[in-house]
Amino acid sequence: MNSEVHALRARLERHPRWFVLTGAGCSTESGIPAYRDENGIWRHKAPIQFRDFVRNEAVRQRYWARSFAGFARVQQAVPNAAHHALARLEALDRVGVLVTQNVDRLHQKAGSRSVIDLHGQLARVTCLGCRAELDREAWQHELARHNPGLSAGSAPLAAPDGDAELPADDYAGVHVPACADCGGVLKPAVVFYGETVPAERVSAAYAALASADAVLVVGSSLAVFSGYRFVRRAADLGKPIVIVNSGATRADRFAELTLPGPCAALLDGATRGLSPRT
Repeated sequence: MNSEVHALRARLERHPRWFVLTGAGCSTESGIPAYRDENGIWRHKAPIQFRDFVRNEAVRQRYWARSFAGFARVQQAVPNAAHHALARLEALDRVGVLVTQNVDRLHQKAGSRSVIDLHGQLARVTCLGCRAELDREAWQHELARHNPGLSAGSAPLAAPDGDAELPADDYAGVHVPACADCGGVLKPAVVFYGETVPAERVSAAYAALASADAVLVVGSSLAVFSGYRFVRRAADLGKPIVIVNSGATRADRFAELTLPGPCAALLDGATRGLSPRT
């Protein structure tokens, strides 16, 4: 580990301004599971597709029952050393923008301010009809009011989006209220599989990448195009790329340095005592 810490620290010192991209592996040490294992294989059933959520009431019942049970664990999760190390880099003016594929807000809890939540935030709910938004805590209370039999925080988390494992009979009769303003379908303010990342987030991330000197990927296999595209653009621009991830990634061939294993201790060690950007 000492040689890996030294190698990462040397890169961080060499390039003054970093574009950071994080994935589920950055939050696993906070108790939030990843979708894939170290070989890139799904750990659980594939997540709900956007089109199925919109078209099928039974799918919405399943989603909200499971998410109701899992949300508290995501909401109560605390940042680990990796989140704090990346916030430290920003405080040292060595990170311009941090783009995260996670929806848990742990980077913000750790103190990072320049964050693009590429896939949104689980702590918000949005209406697909009128685009009204509400706080997830308020929505949890509304779900509980209509479904007194639902239990929050009583099932193991199955995925980084707060999905929890429940038997089928626990969500078959769930009542999912419609939007109070327009009667539309309510969904978490996160990007589902099959849904498009908002163009303004992508544009802001590309702009941040253009002004960065190098790219640091933390805890992502980059299997999903929404994150991979930025690393691919960095490679096209000739920007140095460093990847810290527990398994192989889609972009390893572009990286000047790849470091395997859990990221918390590695990032913490490499950023301790680092000087501010000059």
